[in-house]
Amino acid sequence: MGDGHRYIPASDADREAMLREIGVARIDELFASIPEALRLKGPLSLAPAMSEQELLAEMSLRSRDDRRPSDCAQFLGGGAYRHHSPAVVDHLISRTEFYSSYTPYQPEISQGTLQAIFEYQTLICQLAELDISNASLYDGASALAEAILMAERTAHGGRVVVSDRVHPEYLEVCRTYLANLGVSITTFGHRDNGGADPEAARRALREGKASAVVVQHPNFFGCLEEVEAFAAAAREAKTHLIVAVSEPISLGLLKGPGRQGADIVVGEGHSFGVPLSFGGPFLGFMAARQAFLRNMPGRIVGETRDVDGRRGYVLTLSTREQHIRREKATSNICTNQGLCALIAAIFLAVVGKAGLRDLAALNHAKATYARKKIAAAKGCSLPYAAPTFNEFTVRLPVPAEQAVRLLLDRGIVPGIPLSRYFPGMERDLLVCVTETNPRAEIDRLADELGRLR
Repeated sequence: MGDGHRYIPASDADREAMLREIGVARIDELFASIPEALRLKGPLSLAPAMSEQELLAEMSLRSRDDRRPSDCAQFLGGGAYRHHSPAVVDHLISRTEFYSSYTPYQPEISQGTLQAIFEYQTLICQLAELDISNASLYDGASALAEAILMAERTAHGGRVVVSDRVHPEYLEVCRTYLANLGVSITTFGHRDNGGADPEAARRALREGKASAVVVQHPNFFGCLEEVEAFAAAAREAKTHLIVAVSEPISLGLLKGPGRQGADIVVGEGHSFGVPLSFGGPFLGFMAARQAFLRNMPGRIVGETRDVDGRRGYVLTLSTREQHIRREKATSNICTNQGLCALIAAIFLAVVGKAGLRDLAALNHAKATYARKKIAAAKGCSLPYAAPTFNEFTVRLPVPAEQAVRLLLDRGIVPGIPLSRYFPGMERDLLVCVTETNPRAEIDRLADELGRLR
């Protein structure tokens, strides 16, 4: 190991030799391009290093201050959903063949990984009811941004029209992606029932050329959208319709967005067996019509035949800058979420078509029961009348943040205060109910919300 550095293999002599080779006297000279005022002048203000034994003891002590998620009744959603994953999923992804899920550049030694990605792509196409899918993306938010860029590459509108019912964090990621690319975002409003307004979308489209219309289905507030109405608006304006899906379990019950007229469907796939793990990793998916094949970001796995006629799998299209001329690249997306995509493929294969439909129906039934119980609780109401899947908005008699603090002390995580994203919605709470919430938990939530004053 390196001199005095446990995890750095280069010794002091090695570093001096490398510096001599590049003609630099000190390592500090490598950072000459960073202004002096921005450089750290001394060591970081950190406690002294601990031994492994001391560190484990310290972390164990600190963990006692945390609430264990399993000890609470949880009703959190907003893009990250708690679902049960069959034990066989974790068992299969733990096989040594899948320990490294990096890009399978050499098909002759990567047939298993390539086939797994191909199966994943097929399943996503079936759910979205569209023609093609890529090998996965980082998460739902960046997948939406990539979809907008793909639409812009084909339509050259310089603008996209986005529903104000799209997840605010998704929208923020899209603004960041597009900030320096000459593509603006125009948002349009919603109806009183909580759904996005197709007529508002039409008005926004009449303001000028647009590369796409974007809606989320179900939307951030849990309401189902009239996808076919937005598809009609997009066709009238000769533009594309992008549908974002942050809760893909809903696709087990709802008609595929592609069949309703969507040109591109993107979303977050972690509900398909990927554990929440306190914030990641997530799994972005994308499906589109055949016309977008050569504009898809990332990579696509295809099926072929070898010289002996045997079926095989290869990377068919890799349109990032590493593979083709930089100015012709469609995206800088590099590594697909291979392991997470494998988890999703195994989960969907294990659950099956009928199982996914039953799972989605169970989510919807439990959420419907919860809506009725909470609506009947004293002081509580449901501000939106649009149909929902497993998530809905509740208006409380007290500020939602106050309610969350009170119920957390009683072992309930009741949902997300919407004032976090929308000033003026201080009493609104986003509640999610999945198959993991037994009726007793739902009843308890409704009782506790009804006691708020």
